[in-house]
Amino acid sequence: MNASSTSAPILSVSQLTKAFRGLKALQDVDLNLFPDTIHGVIGPNGAGKTTLFNCLTGQIIPTSGTITFKGKDITKLRAPAIAQLGIARTFQNIRLFGTMTVLENVLVAQQLRTRFNFFEVIGNIGSFRRKEKALTEAALAHLDTFGLIGDAYRQATSLSYGTQRRLEIARALATGPSLLLLDEPAAGMNASETDTLHQMILDVQKRFQLTIVLVEHDMRLVMGLCDQITVLSYGKVLAEGKPESIRQNTQVIESYLGVSKKRKANANPPPATI
Repeated sequence: MNASSTSAPILSVSQLTKAFRGLKALQDVDLNLFPDTIHGVIGPNGAGKTTLFNCLTGQIIPTSGTITFKGKDITKLRAPAIAQLGIARTFQNIRLFGTMTVLENVLVAQQLRTRFNFFEVIGNIGSFRRKEKALTEAALAHLDTFGLIGDAYRQATSLSYGTQRRLEIARALATGPSLLLLDEPAAGMNASETDTLHQMILDVQKRFQLTIVLVEHDMRLVMGLCDQITVLSYGKVLAEGKPESIRQNTQVIESYLGVSKKRKANANPPPATI
């Protein structure tokens, strides 16, 4: 991990609000993501974490506020345009192309940055075949990086749950992003799989020189990975800081454990719970 708070943010969120029929899932959220860091976003269920991801990646359009990526206002851009700019994500519920092979899942993602013209495709001419060959070779090398080369021709849904998670991250990275958003990557994993995921995220960040945003309920993973953490509660930023300061934050502890103000004087929840 390589905190770069002295450099300009790669992505800035200012006063971001998203309302659904009057219900504010996000309210006046400010967020700065710095290059080559891992930034955690945590909070209780319903805090607005996935809504934030959906706004950042163009799945939904914010009600108000601005999102700036590498100096460009992307607030109202849709998902394909944002992916082209270099933001990729995974989903809380795995969304692989289940009827495709592992290799095909990665090839689809790689084609985001490959240009084919109409006559190349229809005519199956030499330039098209050369591009297809280069794409396949690059995809196989990509799978090898993630330990998936032996599964290249298996149907994606035939993989174990943990391996499908790994493939989803590999597919996201095949789009060539500079910012990667991981939504609950450890969901459904056992302790051993989570430890493997921890090391893989560190390796991926270093190898691909990424900024990573991590939404995750596994606090051991979050505290061990992140340079900076933002805590959301009821759509608002409750706290932000380095892992140790978040671990000791009384408001954060109360938000997670439901310690009421009346009990606060008598309650002393251990920070390690966060």
